[in-house]
Amino acid sequence: MQPAPEGALRCRGWRQEGLLRLLENVLAVGEDPKNLVVYAALGKAARDWKSYDAIVAALKTMEAGHTLIIQSGRPVAVMRTHPRAPLVLMANCNIVGRWAREEVFYDLERRGLICWGGLTAGAWQYIGSQGVIQGTYEIFARIAERLGSADLKGRFVLTSGLGGMGGAQRRIS
Repeated sequence: MQPAPEGALRCRGWRQEGLLRLLENVLAVGEDPKNLVVYAALGKAARDWKSYDAIVAALKTMEAGHTLIIQSGRPVAVMRTHPRAPLVLMANCNIVGRWAREEVFYDLERRGLICWGGLTAGAWQYIGSQGVIQGTYEIFARIAERLGSADLKGRFVLTSGLGGMGGAQRRIS
C-alpha cells in the first residue's frame, strides 16, 4: 500500500485515481490496516488482500465509461457503462429473508464469502474523516429539533473524535 507521489497519476483518469487514493486513505487511517479493518473491529475496506489487489488493479486499468461492481468487499465485474456513470457500485452484507441472521453472517464471513462493510467502512469511496460529516450534521439537527429549536446556536457542544475514524485510536502493529 504505497501512496502516490504528489500529482502522480497511476490510473487512466483522475476520477479513478481519486477513488484509488480514497481506498488507500481509508486504510491509512483505519483501525487495523494489516487486516483491512477500517473501524468497528470488523468493518473492512475489502474482503481479503486478493480482493484488495483486484480492486486496485481494476481502478488502475478502468477507462472512462466503465463501472466496477463490488459485492461485499470483492470485485465481481467491470462493465462498460457511460462516462457519467458511477465508477464504483458496491453492495455490502446483503443477506435477505430467513438467512438474515447473525449466525449465517458469521458463517459466511468465516468461509470468506462475505465481509462486513461496517456501516460506511466498506464504502471507502467516500469515507475517511470527512465520511461522517453528513451523519454528524443529521444527529445535531435531530438534537436541535428535540430541544424545540431550528439550530444549536448559543449552545456548547463537546465531542471527542475518539472513534475508529477519529484518528485518536491506538495503532495495531
